[in-house]
Amino acid sequence: MPGTLYLCATPIGNLGDMTPRVAETLRTVDVIAAEDTRNSMKLLNCFEIHTPMTSYHEYNKVEKAHKLIQQLQEGKNIALITDAGTPAISDPGEVLVRMCRESGVPVTSLPGPTACITALTLSGLPTRRFCFEGFLPADRREKREVLEELARETRTMILYEAPHHLLRTLRELREALGDRDVTLCRELTKKFESVMPTTLDKALEYYEAQEPRGEYVLVLRGRSPEEKRREEIAGWESMSIEEHMAYYQDRGMDGKTAMKQVAKDRGVGKREIYAYLHGDDSKDSGD
Repeated sequence: MPGTLYLCATPIGNLGDMTPRVAETLRTVDVIAAEDTRNSMKLLNCFEIHTPMTSYHEYNKVEKAHKLIQQLQEGKNIALITDAGTPAISDPGEVLVRMCRESGVPVTSLPGPTACITALTLSGLPTRRFCFEGFLPADRREKREVLEELARETRTMILYEAPHHLLRTLRELREALGDRDVTLCRELTKKFESVMPTTLDKALEYYEAQEPRGEYVLVLRGRSPEEKRREEIAGWESMSIEEHMAYYQDRGMDGKTAMKQVAKDRGVGKREIYAYLHGDDSKDSGD
């Protein structure tokens, strides 16, 4: 029988957040795969855990995954930990999990701290619907595409950022999204934790005068349904009614159905669209 891969969430700052289940699992597995063994050694020493470690990180995530899966198939149990928080969230662990699934190796997750959910609950922004973006891509073209998607997003958005990139990211978000409510969460669960509900404009003003310090989670309000609706109406109104009708009819709608949809898009009655197309003295369209 193969062993099991345990995804073990570790503290994002406060060591008191280590769960007893994770600590016990780290003591009893055969190997711990850690993102940075030097960093993780400090954590293990605090809990008197002496299990052997091996490195698993962004730069060896595929090659090392094959070796770890081989050990798992031989019956060894392996715990995966990241520098802080839950493995496989904005983390190379997702590659190992996928390859384990493809190889038939059991995987289980031991829940615990994660910065994105901690920040979301502290933000004061809507939590029923949200999306997690992690770090914005380094590639300029890919980043531009992501920012264009975020500009249309109606859900609350969560991003990670390092202090030396924070100001640039705030500027890029402001340019793409306009001024939005944002909560900047810094050094979560640590001694100097801070939560700053503000706007992108005010955040830019603040960090142009103050040097960013610590790791940040940005929680942004999504575009409101009213804003989305206004933009949609503005887009339709840039078309003539004939072009608007043709848009739907070219996609298979009959004239009556297309007329109803055009009226809905433009926020007017169907009679008004009918009157425009057929003249004010024409007969009723069949309401």
